[in-house]
Amino acid sequence: MLLQIEEPNPDTPPGLPLLRIGLRPFYLLSALAAAITVPIWIAVLLVPLPWPAAMAPVYWHAHEMIYGFAGATVVGFLLSASRAWTGLGTTRAGALGTLALLWLAGRVALFIAPYPVYAALDLALLPIVAAVLIRLLLSTGMRRNLPLAVIVLALALMNLVFHLAVLQWLVLLPPPSALHGALGLLVLMQGVMAGRVIPGFTISAARGTLRIAPLPWLDKACLGATAAGLAAWVAAPPAWSAWTAAVLLLAALGHALRQWRWRSRVVWQRPVLWILHAAYLWITLGLALLALAHLGWMPLSAGIHALGVGATGGLIIGMMTRTARGHTGRGLHTGAWEIAAYGLVLLAAALRVAQTLAPAQATTALLVSAAAAWSAAFAIYLWIYTPWLVHTRTDGRDG
Repeated sequence: MLLQIEEPNPDTPPGLPLLRIGLRPFYLLSALAAAITVPIWIAVLLVPLPWPAAMAPVYWHAHEMIYGFAGATVVGFLLSASRAWTGLGTTRAGALGTLALLWLAGRVALFIAPYPVYAALDLALLPIVAAVLIRLLLSTGMRRNLPLAVIVLALALMNLVFHLAVLQWLVLLPPPSALHGALGLLVLMQGVMAGRVIPGFTISAARGTLRIAPLPWLDKACLGATAAGLAAWVAAPPAWSAWTAAVLLLAALGHALRQWRWRSRVVWQRPVLWILHAAYLWITLGLALLALAHLGWMPLSAGIHALGVGATGGLIIGMMTRTARGHTGRGLHTGAWEIAAYGLVLLAAALRVAQTLAPAQATTALLVSAAAAWSAAFAIYLWIYTPWLVHTRTDGRDG
């Protein structure tokens, strides 16, 4: 049998397909982190297993969901989107591979290196990404997107505060408050991006039958109230709880009004779009639950997990499927397994919030069920998308 050797295609972009655009390695790393770290956390919490790391397990769980899982998605999305925004080439090939390895080092070093070494590795990635974004945006005059780079820098700063607090080198905020601040920044970023993409996607899906007029004052008021309410949640003294609750409720109302204008009812035949609408609804719910917690009517964990699992997890899996399909040359028609993954993330959010309100005898079952649904969702993503993200586009183009 003769070995057939294909002639190289001059139109095929050079280099590993996995390292041609930021979302390829970082979406896979994000999904891997989501699928693995939650079962580890549940095992440590319930068995319990030995914990060799210097950081308390509860801090590790929250930190990895923010800076491991969500952080990888943010990096992958922004490195990819900035190419579309600016028309310039972004980090790729060896440089992109180095950033991916830096993310991986930040996950592993906690267990094998002294804590200061781990902290330095964990802190390095986001400032580099922010610098890349700022350079690209300033060189092309795309100042409209600079706030996203500023939020990335703020996430890096909050990570620094967290590590210094764990090391007891600085007590600006205790570790939980630093993580709450990071979650608040993610929610603010989601509010900015959702306000740009969800209405546009919805108009496109309606095929000329729908118009959503911009309302800049509502967007600014909503995002301003969100930033103020989340900042008060993180840093305001307990005596201000009623005022914090009022601002959070105002922000929740703003997001509800925003989404009402986006005509969510027209998208239910498009799973790749309804997941974004459904996840955005969790922002409204999460802010409202945080407000009720400040009034003493609800555990704080309910609002945290509504924002962290429902909003953040739902928007991430929605955008990871949509943008990965586009950048691998595939259409936006999701299959049954992808729809199942969407449903599992939303189910995980509902179960995790319900667990915070349930009687003691039901909490373990709800917690394990939520973790299983969450991990299964991102395992499905890895199963479907890994072959696509490590191979060239179906149309042979770069990206």
